[in-house]
Amino acid sequence: MNKTIFLVGARAAGKTTLGKMLANKLSYSFIDTDCHLLEITQKTVAEIVEKEGWEGFRARESQVLVDTTKPNRVIATGGGIVLAEQNRNFMKKNGMVFFLSAPASTLAERLMKDPNVAQRPSLTGLSIVDEMEKVLTERLPLYHDAAHHIINVNQDENLIVNQMVELLQSN
Repeated sequence: MNKTIFLVGARAAGKTTLGKMLANKLSYSFIDTDCHLLEITQKTVAEIVEKEGWEGFRARESQVLVDTTKPNRVIATGGGIVLAEQNRNFMKKNGMVFFLSAPASTLAERLMKDPNVAQRPSLTGLSIVDEMEKVLTERLPLYHDAAHHIINVNQDENLIVNQMVELLQSN
């Protein structure tokens, strides 16, 4: 098993936390695309969006996805990576894609505990709860389109990681 594993889902779904745990369990390397973008540009997502707009950020995000895809790696993607059809197709073709699914209320609760606004600028200008409802409604079909497997993240982290490992071994 030397696949690239992509984790997709809304902000606060646990892509980074679970990605690190999964990478550790599989002895894979781990990359968070937003963190990688920060390292190579020395700019936060909010700064890139302010300077280049969402379109500029999305173009950079797509390039980072391609640049960081390697065997034996877990990649935690940005929540909006699925907006571009080319990204969904790229991930499906080049690895195994897990959609980390959680209800908007869970995501909003997690975001309110740790908003990290510099890395997570508001997408809509709405309250966190309303934004998560709106974004999930819009993106749910895209997450489903991208995913080989859908994982409910409203359970113990170790159970989630074990579930992903079992799915990887069965493919």
